[in-house]
Amino acid sequence: MSPAVKCLILLAVVALLFVTELIPLAITAMGGAIACGLLGFIPAKQVFSGLSNSTVVLFAGMFVVGAAMFYTGLAQKIGNTVVHFCGTGENSLMFGLMFVGAALSSVLSNTGTAACLLPVALGICSAAKIPASRQLMPLAFACGLGGIITMVGTPPNIIANGALEAAGIADKFGFFEFAWIGIPVTVAGIIYMMFLGKYLLPKAELDADQEIEQEVEANETSASKQVVSGVILLLVVLTMAIDIKGVSLEMAAIIGAIVCVLTGCLTEKQAYASIDWVTIFLFAGMMPVSTAMDKTGAGKLIAEW
Repeated sequence: MSPAVKCLILLAVVALLFVTELIPLAITAMGGAIACGLLGFIPAKQVFSGLSNSTVVLFAGMFVVGAAMFYTGLAQKIGNTVVHFCGTGENSLMFGLMFVGAALSSVLSNTGTAACLLPVALGICSAAKIPASRQLMPLAFACGLGGIITMVGTPPNIIANGALEAAGIADKFGFFEFAWIGIPVTVAGIIYMMFLGKYLLPKAELDADQEIEQEVEANETSASKQVVSGVILLLVVLTMAIDIKGVSLEMAAIIGAIVCVLTGCLTEKQAYASIDWVTIFLFAGMMPVSTAMDKTGAGKLIAEW
């Protein structure tokens, strides 16, 4: 059996474990990398090379910068303001939730954005006697769609850019280059949900005091820290967008994360807790598997098929 076929079999096993989640996703990813080393697809020193990839550093930095918005309560405040401005009508509320969800998730964690807007949506739906499920599903979709607008909106965008860099391609994606596709897709998704998708939504009642597992709870903090966290995020995004010479995306993200901690927007412990380690290890584990597919010829085999 050729190394390419062996690698494809390993990839199929990894894919099966990802789908079934018989074991944690991070363990599956790291286990795949270790298996590639044990089977001789890649040198042993490359098994954990994904952990030293600069893209992992970018992930970590942006997780912290984004979490500062949640811990200071700024993201929740923005959500409250926009949604209350839109009123309590089903259509206007749906538009408000989807708009603010997409906008925030374009530069923040998709999951964190949805979590911080859940209490807002539940409270207004309870007061207006609107089935909450008819607002929560559009909110979830909007947060997913908004993530594709910028490079840091969702990990796959960063990974795609990292793949270009690893391949030695100098002309990589710009920070807002995804927006040419992301914004039209997001707008189309919002329009669809408001005019067609709403007729397919379930009608489940939820109480305003429904206990919700929050990814990040807002601290009791001053308005000044909310301003500081917003300014830090804005400066990080601008630095990435205008591509300042000598300042890489990773450097901008880590500098922003450090400043967030130094200014008290979140504590060091909260900074560590805000990093999605599953995403980190998924990326770090699958990068060596990708290298193994290239070296064994498995990738070429799939392409030829």
